[in-house]
Amino acid sequence: MPSSHRPGLRVSSGLTIPESELSWRFSRSSGPGGQGVNTADSRVELVWDAGASASLTPYQRERLLDRLSGRLVNGVLTIAASEHRAQLRNRDAARERLVVLVADALRPPAPQRRATKPSRGSKERRLTAKKQRTGVKNLRKPPRDG
Repeated sequence: MPSSHRPGLRVSSGLTIPESELSWRFSRSSGPGGQGVNTADSRVELVWDAGASASLTPYQRERLLDRLSGRLVNGVLTIAASEHRAQLRNRDAARERLVVLVADALRPPAPQRRATKPSRGSKERRLTAKKQRTGVKNLRKPPRDG
């Protein structure tokens, strides 16, 4: 389905970015494309103002602005795509990148690792392996006259 007919950009079951919040910029693409590079505005930039988005809950907005702070300029996220010759394919690539970026940023953090003591068996196995290794290395040494 062409991107103009979609009601919005579905990021997850709880978040869909409305099409009205997305804006596009087009320019000439550098890179492959032969003579077409000089005539087709195939490079696309997808711009989304995450800081002012009405589709985000305050919690989502805070997490997004925090996690993407290095990529945002005044709360605005810009994604460029120019790897395809066709503008439509670059639009789809930019939309997919936005979805992945936002979904990753909103994903809850992994639970903290709980430190545990090594078991008695694991300690014994480790020490046994070390003794075996020492024995192997000692056998490789030339005999000492003493």
